[in-house]
Amino acid sequence: MHIRVVGIGAGDPEHITMGAIRALNAAKAVFYTDKGGGKSELAAVRLAISERYLDPGRTLVPFTPPVRDARIPGYESGVNDWHARLADTYRTLLTEHLGPDDTGAFMVWGDPGLYDSTLRILDRVIASGLALTYDVVPGITAIQALTAAHRMPLNRIGAPVHITTGRRLAELGLTEDAVVMLDGEHAFSHLPDEVEIFWGAYLGTPDEILIAGLLGEVRSHILATRAAARVRHGWIMDIYLLRKPRLDPPGPL
Repeated sequence: MHIRVVGIGAGDPEHITMGAIRALNAAKAVFYTDKGGGKSELAAVRLAISERYLDPGRTLVPFTPPVRDARIPGYESGVNDWHARLADTYRTLLTEHLGPDDTGAFMVWGDPGLYDSTLRILDRVIASGLALTYDVVPGITAIQALTAAHRMPLNRIGAPVHITTGRRLAELGLTEDAVVMLDGEHAFSHLPDEVEIFWGAYLGTPDEILIAGLLGEVRSHILATRAAARVRHGWIMDIYLLRKPRLDPPGPL
């Protein structure tokens, strides 16, 4: 049994690569998450990709993943329990829809290598004893979609960029320019006014929202916009780039 883990981009069906289209069409079954309810728009994007690019006869298999149990104390313990239950779900899916010599594919939002756990879950499935191999087809990331939408380079000349989460930003603060993902508690709101932010939500979709500026000027606008969008859609998926104030010495007069 072989699995293609296929990155499908950040929301725009035209962001999917030719390699991803070939991989999906080579699979006997294509698996994708459908959380239902307020997140049906995410499944709709996957269906739009399927309708546009997949050959007739491809088997599409939606599935509802288990959610992380917030009652388990400790972040890593909760994630470990969640991944174990995800691995059970994956194993059931694969054994029900694929034979030993078949190839399947998972449609993964963005890129499978950037803050996505599909590869870790498949490693757990393999460790459980299922004869399985996999490879990865990269996809356009939310970071690429963000910088393209804001028409800007990711890094300043000769400068590094840290990629982190809202939880880690809240714990450690901003030590260098950073891309922040998975920020459910808007950690940026506690940073100094002089920090520059380039924020985006629903990137690559018709509902895309972009706001940029100094935090002292746009913090309240982002918070209000984010809250209203979450109410309107029932969910929010956003990302932002932070730039620290420049400390460069003044140039020659």
